[in-house]
This record gives sequence, structure tokens and C-alpha cells, in this order.
Amino acid sequence: MLHYVLSRLLRAAVSIVMVVTFVFVVLRMSGDPATVIMGADAPPEAIDAFRKAWGLDQPLWIQYFAFFEAVFSGELGRSMRDGRDVVAVVLERVPSTLALTVPAFLINIAVGIPAGVYAALHRNSLIDRCVMVMAVTGFAVPSFILAMLLVLIFSVNLGWLPSAGQDSWLNAILPIATMGFGGAALLARFTRSAMLEVLGQSYIRTASAKGLPWSAVVWRHALQNAAIPTITIIGFMLGGLVAGAVVVESVFSWPGVGRLLVVSVANRDLAVVQAIVLMIAITMVGANMIVDVLYGLVDPRMHGQARPARRG
Repeated sequence: MLHYVLSRLLRAAVSIVMVVTFVFVVLRMSGDPATVIMGADAPPEAIDAFRKAWGLDQPLWIQYFAFFEAVFSGELGRSMRDGRDVVAVVLERVPSTLALTVPAFLINIAVGIPAGVYAALHRNSLIDRCVMVMAVTGFAVPSFILAMLLVLIFSVNLGWLPSAGQDSWLNAILPIATMGFGGAALLARFTRSAMLEVLGQSYIRTASAKGLPWSAVVWRHALQNAAIPTITIIGFMLGGLVAGAVVVESVFSWPGVGRLLVVSVANRDLAVVQAIVLMIAITMVGANMIVDVLYGLVDPRMHGQARPARRG
């Protein structure tokens, strides 16, 4: 088990370095931050002084190693816009993002898994078809389209809910609904597929032939063996909480990390963008590591322990 975890840690570290390196290079190739921040009409002397002050006059490889040296020392730099520490700039937006992503994630699990299981147990029924229609719709419709539809219906036409800002808890309903519907639909679809695959296995028929109640067969055998695909999707969703909030926060003008990322990219505020991307990469890789460890707990064969899984 220790070797299993260590190999995942190494893979996680390599993944984070690759993601941050890609973003580092792309940001510096996409435009000159000095020109964007100072303005195209700024004197050349002012632009040169800005580049020198922020180390942008150095070769790219020197900037790259200086960035990673700062990361390992715990200093992620300062915002080029206001000179504030980027860690403080990002962390002050985290509570607003969590106010959307945590309830949306709980809705994903509370709605998606039961809906998928129920649809699988009642295959080809009216409820199964309704669940699949909702699942396909939620999976196919982009989040920004769904967000605009909700604004059009509940804000513009009905006037029940505000469409933007963070003035009260009512402002969070539409963003949470947007994120919750799409995630629940995705989870329901994959849970249903995993359950149908498990219910067709021979050990399920054997357990039923032994006289076990159908509820015991479902809870003790089917759900346990359908857990790995479901855990995979939950891990992806957990890791993508912050990244998935970018579009929703932008549509609803929600002052979270996602909207800060969009604004910082537009302003070429390199240190803030790099800090947010690093946080997203760590979150996603960390979630995948948790999923890998859970794989080993659910099915020990996946980390080399030759203990047969219980199949009934």
C-alpha cells in the first residue's frame, strides 16, 4: 500500500509541474503584461521600468526557475495590479467560491447517485426514461447556456431571483442550481451505467438464487461493485469544483476565484493567474490521488494485494 501511495504522489507532483509549466509559457507568449497594464500610450521608459521591476526583462528560462524557486519558498509573488500578495488576493475569494461549489457538490451526490441507482433498478420504466432525458440534457447543455436560461426565466421573466452579485443568499440560488443540475445529471448517467453493468453479472444472479432478499443483493453486492466507476466521476467532479466555477461565476458576476481568474487573465496579472492555476492543479491532482487510494480500499487488487473481492 505504501508503494502504491508513493507512486501516486510522484505522478501527482509531475502532473502539477507540467500544468504550471504549460500555463507559465502560454501566459508569456499571449501578450506583454507591461503594455496591457501600463497602457499602449505609456512612454517606452515607463514600460521598460515596469518590465525590469517585475523581472519580465529576463530570459524566459530565468523567469521560469525564479518562479519555481518562489513557489518552493512559499512566495507566489505579488499582483501586478495593486502590489498585494497573491496568496491573500486568492484566499479572500475562496469563501465565495466555496459558498457555491460545496452546496452544488452535495446536490450532485444527493440527487445524482440515488437517481442513477433507481433508474437502473427500474430499467425501461417511465421514471428511468425521465432520468435519462434529464441526464442527457444536463450533460449536453453547456453551463453558460443553462445559466442564461435560468436568468431569463427566474430573473427576467418571473422576477423571483436576482441575476448577479452577492447581496444576499438569494443571489446564490441560480449559480448553485446551474452547477448542481449539470453535475447531478452526469453522476446519474454514470451511476446508472455502472449499476446496469453490475446487475448483469453472474454473481448477482447467484446471490439472488441463494434466496437473499433483493434489497440485500443490491446493497451488499451491486452497489459495492458499482462503486469504483462512481468514485471516479465523484473524484473528477471534486477536483474540478474551482475550475468549473469559472464560467458560472462570470455569468452571475459572483466575486469568487473563478471570476478573479478571468479578470486576471484579461489584465495579464501573471502572478495571480499562476497562483490560481497552481491551486486548481493541486486540487484536481489531490482529488485524483484520493480516488486512487479509495480504489485500493474498495478493491485491494488494484494496489497489488492479491485478496479476492467479495462477489457473493
